[in-house]
Amino acid sequence: MANIIRGVDVSADTLDARIGQDGAYQRFANSPEGVAELVAFCRQHDVGLVVMQATGGYEERPFAWLWAAEMPSAIVNPRSVRRFAEAMGLLEKTDGIDTGVIAWYAAVKRITAQQPASQTQQKLAALVTRLRQLTDSQTREPNQRRLVDDPDALETFTAVLGVIAAQIRCLEGKIVVLIEADPLWQALDAEFRTIKGVADCTVARLLAEMPEIGTLSNKAAAKLVGYAPIAQDSGKTNAKRSMRGGREGVRSILFIVADVVRRHVPDFAEFHRRLSDAGKPKKVVRAALAHKLLTRLNAKARDVRKKLAQAA
Repeated sequence: MANIIRGVDVSADTLDARIGQDGAYQRFANSPEGVAELVAFCRQHDVGLVVMQATGGYEERPFAWLWAAEMPSAIVNPRSVRRFAEAMGLLEKTDGIDTGVIAWYAAVKRITAQQPASQTQQKLAALVTRLRQLTDSQTREPNQRRLVDDPDALETFTAVLGVIAAQIRCLEGKIVVLIEADPLWQALDAEFRTIKGVADCTVARLLAEMPEIGTLSNKAAAKLVGYAPIAQDSGKTNAKRSMRGGREGVRSILFIVADVVRRHVPDFAEFHRRLSDAGKPKKVVRAALAHKLLTRLNAKARDVRKKLAQAA
């Protein structure tokens, strides 16, 4: 296939697609049949890559269907695409315009095909996501119960919390089984736990939301998660560097866990003390601890992958 990119704008029911920046435009159903028609149209026009932007999860199924049909595809950040459009002077926003902008953005950024996660990886991610949702509910329900006095209403909280607790135990068991069945995950789980304070929930979130861990440099890992300070210098101005973007789920849990780790691991405790004595703000200190923890975990994962590769 030629190096022709097709931009696809995804919604719950439809897939709006355009060949290149301003080529042929067509709408398909967001269904297996619609994607089959999209693939046929792509092959008819010698398309080499289909690029769609993330749309609240609606893009996941067509992305998988495209790869199942051996049509190379990629998913891009919608905010980046929108900013690109604005930088190019395109303030209008319609499905037809968006499809061309996506293809244009992909060509300029030289986006390449992204292989979908394995079925096991997808299953782990789904289980971990649901576990996080139930854990949030388990925290939210007691907070709401404190404002209730009616006995009949209070009974519903007890029932709901019982169901949530049972479902959490069930998901935790399934996650353990899934991790133990994979040699790499099993080895990473054991190695990560050598850091006192890193428990099963943290390991599961890392394996589900950052499968690349151990394959990246420490700098690249920090940037991926959102722990890399972003320069804001211009002329004589050297503005305060901030951290933003990245994978919010991994970033948030490491932010919490790093504070637990520093209570048990001497060099983390010393690092915390040194920064605090230097007058650094508490949030900056905690972010620095999380960055240090990510670096330690990434190094351990790199060692595990190297040992398994040598043993193979």
